[in-house]
Amino acid sequence: MAVTKIHPIEKTLHLALNYIMNADKTDEKILISSFNCNPKLAHLEFEQTKRECNSKAKILARHLIQSFAPGETTPEQAHKIGLELCEKVFQGKYEYVLTTHIDKGHLHNHILFNNVSFVTGKAYQSNKRSYHQIRTVSDEICKENGLSVIDENYKKFKNRYSTNGKSYIEYMEFKKGGSWKNRLHLAIDKAILRSGTYEEFLKAMEDLGYEIKIGKYLSFRHKDKKDTGRFTRTKANVLGEDYTKERIKERIEDPTKQQIYNKELLYDKVSYKNPDTIVNIKNNEKVKTSKGYEVWAGKHNMKTMASSLNEMRRYGINTYEELELKLKKAASDRQQLLDRIKQAEKEMKSIYSVIENKNTLSKNQLIHDIYIEDKENKAFYEEYKPQIVAYEIALKELAKSGYRTLSISELSDKYAVLEQKKINLMEEYAYQNFMLHDLQQAKKNTDIYLNNHLEK
Repeated sequence: MAVTKIHPIEKTLHLALNYIMNADKTDEKILISSFNCNPKLAHLEFEQTKRECNSKAKILARHLIQSFAPGETTPEQAHKIGLELCEKVFQGKYEYVLTTHIDKGHLHNHILFNNVSFVTGKAYQSNKRSYHQIRTVSDEICKENGLSVIDENYKKFKNRYSTNGKSYIEYMEFKKGGSWKNRLHLAIDKAILRSGTYEEFLKAMEDLGYEIKIGKYLSFRHKDKKDTGRFTRTKANVLGEDYTKERIKERIEDPTKQQIYNKELLYDKVSYKNPDTIVNIKNNEKVKTSKGYEVWAGKHNMKTMASSLNEMRRYGINTYEELELKLKKAASDRQQLLDRIKQAEKEMKSIYSVIENKNTLSKNQLIHDIYIEDKENKAFYEEYKPQIVAYEIALKELAKSGYRTLSISELSDKYAVLEQKKINLMEEYAYQNFMLHDLQQAKKNTDIYLNNHLEK
């Protein structure tokens, strides 16, 4: 498994060169190569290149480390892979020294290259993009040589779960039943249930009030947000894997979709309008001054009360006492669901943290091993302090976790199970929320209607 890391060197270049060319680590210096410089004088030649190019860059060199899984390769093959990596990444524009260390349980290459190109005179731009380029090239070379690359499970996990759950605002909106993402999920699910073809699905989304933009990604925007909102792309890292264009098409064609997504009662409760409320005839000033409004209010109240009674019967409620009991139970059930959602989120957060800590250990293992060998080397510690501290913090955090013995693959699977559990709980919560809202409105209407009737 090849792992790559890159670090800047500002002051201790000669110490770094001495370390990577240590005879005990490099098979009596057989596994040392260089390009356009003498390994023993590289620190001076790097500085000379910088002066000749009139570079003001503070970084003297970059330290690139490429390590391999124990027993997976030979020192000679590892060194050859390191040379190929240098050729493809630096393209003959940067001086470098490459050594292959054989003293650890795993073989690893150290590459110290000049931060300033002797060809262009420009400083090397070290950022996420350039690092991923190095990582990609390293992975390709290792695959060509039959070697494994860095934990694919971590890469898959990060690609799928780029964020750790909902934002606070989105979560609070969800609790109020108003999350824009939750509404779009529900609309897509409902449109899929109604559709036999992709074209019918698009028409159903239009009927539900959504504008559609068709391109590389299928995008939606509700008509209410036309002036203020942007289109939302159906990307896995935005809406989830079940809501990509490809997955939507699969779900439309799935003959079991009615059973899988049979939540019609829930969808029927989704409304962007507030339900009607009975007019309190006794205390309404307009009723007192307008006979016509009073007549209208009476008819409106009868119609609204009939609707409320139908709503209660839908939930199996036939008496006022049953309504009160149902309200208490619905409120209790909703709170229990919310507690279970929070518990699932807590476990997901813990697993997410363990995966990140395990990855931190993997990335910084070699640097920490070197530090442990010679703790008195203050210059090395100052140069790599962020990596050493990050490693030790991750190690302490893992020691406190009950998930520390699981692999990233096992943790990723556990996270996926919890994510699905959370989605299911959120759907149940949404249903309970809508039901509670309807029952509260029905009780309010019943109380006003009875009060109006008793006063008469």
